[in-house]
This record gives sequence, C-alpha cells and structure tokens, in this order.
Amino acid sequence: MVTAYVMVKAHTGDADRLREEIEHIDGVEEAHIVAGDVDLIAKVSVDTPAAVKDVAATHVQDIEGVESTQTYIAMD
Repeated sequence: MVTAYVMVKAHTGDADRLREEIEHIDGVEEAHIVAGDVDLIAKVSVDTPAAVKDVAATHVQDIEGVESTQTYIAMD
C-alpha cells in the first residue's frame, strides 16, 4: 500500500466545495482544510505510485477551482 499526501491550493472561496469533491475520489481516505501555504491536504492510500499520480494529476487537478497541487509520498 502506498500512502501519499496531496497539498491543494484552491481559488478563493472554493475550499469547502473542493474538500467534499476530493473526499469522494477513490483512494482518498480523508481531506482537510488547513491554514498555511496550501488550502487543503488530502491523504491518499492506493496500491501503487502510479495510482497516486492518477489520483493527484488526473482527478484532483481536474476539479474546477484547484489552482495547483503538490504530492508527497510517505516513505515509511
């Protein structure tokens, strides 16, 4: 199992809607609105690193209101 964290920058006012949409993506365990340099953090748990890419690059980035993402794969 591969665990990753996707940091999401959202357009102003879209964080609540984005959190709900991101939580419904297969492989996303949870998503939280946070304070700081990013607006949301999503925890992803999938079978392969390629599946992490699919969740982050295909599904999350395709949601209207997502400005940018950064993905970090857990090493432990």
